[in-house]
Amino acid sequence: MSTWDFSDSSDPSDPADRPARLAVGVVGTGRVGPALGAALQLAGHQVVAASGVSTSSVRRAEALLPGVRLVSPPQVLAAADLVLLTVPDDALADLVAGLAATGAVRPGQLLVHTSGAHGVAVLDPATRAGALPLALHPAMTFTGTSVDLARLAGCPFGVTAPEELRPVAEALVVEMGGEPEWIPEQDRPLYHTALAHGANHLVTLVAQSMELLRGAGVAEPGRLLGPLLGAALDNSLRSGDAALTGPVARGDAGTVRRHLDQLSTVSPDIPAAYRAMARATAQRALANGTLKEEAAASLLDVLNEENH
Repeated sequence: MSTWDFSDSSDPSDPADRPARLAVGVVGTGRVGPALGAALQLAGHQVVAASGVSTSSVRRAEALLPGVRLVSPPQVLAAADLVLLTVPDDALADLVAGLAATGAVRPGQLLVHTSGAHGVAVLDPATRAGALPLALHPAMTFTGTSVDLARLAGCPFGVTAPEELRPVAEALVVEMGGEPEWIPEQDRPLYHTALAHGANHLVTLVAQSMELLRGAGVAEPGRLLGPLLGAALDNSLRSGDAALTGPVARGDAGTVRRHLDQLSTVSPDIPAAYRAMARATAQRALANGTLKEEAAASLLDVLNEENH
């Protein structure tokens, strides 16, 4: 493996400071691994081996990493200088411990996981065996297709690594087309919680809104919601709580009661979600002065009514 320069003066945007060409292995060919492997290949590295078991994993590997041999995880590590561990969060610790226990990890080998929930501590068994640990989490949802490669352009990556490996970690992110965002080890769980709360619950919220619109006779809910939700997202990213609008932020308790009356007739689960989000919205609107205390009291009375 090449000698690494861990100088703090490295600039990952400068080709002269980027890592040497590496033999790359991918352990876990779900939606993320093949896309990142393909991105590294576009940057000039070579994916030499991958592991995947399910039929869908094999197909993704064949589509995004054509010609790359599929082998066992220890065989991937034996062939690669840089190994991407792209397995589910809860499987990562056991995988790393198993690879270290069987002697699959080589000193000087770059071991990169893509879990948002973990920092580099989860790689400790491999680090003790001489591996160089990096946590590079792409803050993006993946399809498992070639579409993901274009989406990586400008994608933020949550980067956690030992300080001496930070230039290498950031350089790899830049080579994949991403933008590194440094996350301290102790803040990794909070970072991941924030992303999951925003992205995952947004999908649920949008799906519920689309369900209600279909019930109202709207044939293509996405066409109706797209401009509205796009503007709301843009405004909230720019202005935070100051972007709050609508009946809850205004304190229109009567309108909120009518909403709950409607929801109680069409959905068994959406009313609870509406109440929870309305309470949270009211609290934030009250805190920033958008909602007055008297209006908030009436609103919360409606949200707490048992028959809703």
